[in-house]
Amino acid sequence: MSFQTGLQSVALSDVGMRRTTNQDSQTLVVADTADIYRDRGHFFMVADGMGAHAAGELASKLAVEGVPHLYFKHREFSPPEALQRAIQETNTEINRRGMANPDFHNMGTTASILLLLPQGALAAHIGDSRIYRLRGDTIHQLTFDHSLQWELKAAGQLPEGTDLAAVVPKNVITRSLGPNPTVQIDLEGPHPIQQGDVYLLCSDGLTGRVEDAELGAILASVPPAEAAQSLIDLANLRGGPDNCTVIIARVVGPEAATGADSGQPLRMGGSHSARTVHPAVWIVAGVCLLAAIILAMLGLLIPAGVALAAAALAGIFGAVQRFQGPTGGTELGRGHMLGRGPYTSAVCPPSTELAQSLAGTLDELRDAAREGDWTINWQPLDESCRAAVQATHAKKFSEAIRHYCRGISYVMKELRSQTNRRASDSAVKY
Repeated sequence: MSFQTGLQSVALSDVGMRRTTNQDSQTLVVADTADIYRDRGHFFMVADGMGAHAAGELASKLAVEGVPHLYFKHREFSPPEALQRAIQETNTEINRRGMANPDFHNMGTTASILLLLPQGALAAHIGDSRIYRLRGDTIHQLTFDHSLQWELKAAGQLPEGTDLAAVVPKNVITRSLGPNPTVQIDLEGPHPIQQGDVYLLCSDGLTGRVEDAELGAILASVPPAEAAQSLIDLANLRGGPDNCTVIIARVVGPEAATGADSGQPLRMGGSHSARTVHPAVWIVAGVCLLAAIILAMLGLLIPAGVALAAAALAGIFGAVQRFQGPTGGTELGRGHMLGRGPYTSAVCPPSTELAQSLAGTLDELRDAAREGDWTINWQPLDESCRAAVQATHAKKFSEAIRHYCRGISYVMKELRSQTNRRASDSAVKY
């Protein structure tokens, strides 16, 4: 289907290097029919749970199950209002579950949701997980971090470069889904979608270790499936102290861009009451249905079929008139946008500096593997590095970054398999 072939998407989550459980959750729902795409779009979500015991894991799981289910259920609302309601109702359920069990008290989760709609990209956000858009050689953060650092900066109380910036922890968040009966939701957009745009949703396990410019250059240079793995591997190589979740959506064709299928305008604050349909519509439908039954009983099958078709058409017309969606309210787009994003921008062309940085990371990784006496076949890595050096000399920096990322992922895969084998060999056997 054209609206699907215009989009590539991938989701990947990893426990990290220092955690024993993964409290991140993610989901993506790519529309499988043209009608669903026009009505609800493609749905992507990342949630980073928090709480003792299994509370954070449960909170994020409830979020990624509840929000999309309720969003697609609320078909009578325009997408931004349906999404807002779905998040609020899911928050109520997470809060109820937390209050009912002392082990889950105050459990919560971040929630970052992206809708790719015919009318544009719409984001909803709570917490410090992030949504980015790469366009050309610039990466834009479309969401505002609900963290103490960002809130203080926005209030003018934390100037960049001051000592206070180093004192205030980055991971103290000011909003989350679940701890309170109500939640404040940020809605952003709709931002026009262009062919070539790349969208990234991620938990702070990634952004705490990989800079925005690095994110953008890797997204620009590496296909989505490989990029997701490379970003997680890079975060893990730099310590991997937290769970790391990545969703990437790349707009590869005009079919998924804004303007290819305009759809109905997005609205906020419209009327959602069912409309009154003229009684004549239902009378015609009833008369035609009764005529179809009588004609069928008389053996006049062709006239009966015609009457039945007329009854069905009248019924459909009445249903459309009654439930044709919200009216009034504020029409979004055309200069009226929700939120104030993008909130940050970084120019991130693939460069020799990033290529050299990745080369240095690989050298460190190679040294660590040798010191750890790992048994690794170095040939694939050597081939990747040689190809990367040749590309760098030719000033083909995207190609060089791609080869270095493949080398990093290869060695990380080898190291993980080594760890698993050693753990298996050291297990007590009966």
